[in-house]
Amino acid sequence: MQKNTRGSLIWLRLTRFTHQSNLLSNEFLKQFDLTTAQFDVLMQISTYEPLTQCDLAEKVTVTQGGISRMLARLEKDGLIERRQEWKTKTISLTNKGREKLNNAFDAQLAFQSSFFDESLSKEEQKILYSLMSRVQKNSDKRLVKR
Repeated sequence: MQKNTRGSLIWLRLTRFTHQSNLLSNEFLKQFDLTTAQFDVLMQISTYEPLTQCDLAEKVTVTQGGISRMLARLEKDGLIERRQEWKTKTISLTNKGREKLNNAFDAQLAFQSSFFDESLSKEEQKILYSLMSRVQKNSDKRLVKR
């Protein structure tokens, strides 16, 4: 087996952190009767509404099949509504969905920020944000080239 490169070690750390953060967030968000994926979907809908299911699927980390099932559940729970506008079906939050998201938002933001606030100085956070932004922009370019 070959020796790991620094890039592969960084990727492994990021992957592990993301997994652990999602596990902890799922536990944290139970008090709001949400999962991390549902919170993400509601956030994206809130930000970009009305949007199509395809547009939503590009913005979240849920598969196409998973997004269909999740949207069906969110609609059944009265958190979103889907409207047919000629050939296009759009998704928007309901008042109930907006209220649920608003109730969870500040707490989830504080919870996620605590991972960084507890271990990095403000300057280190700025540097990490800058570096991760550069890496993400590079990956965005690769996605566009596909």
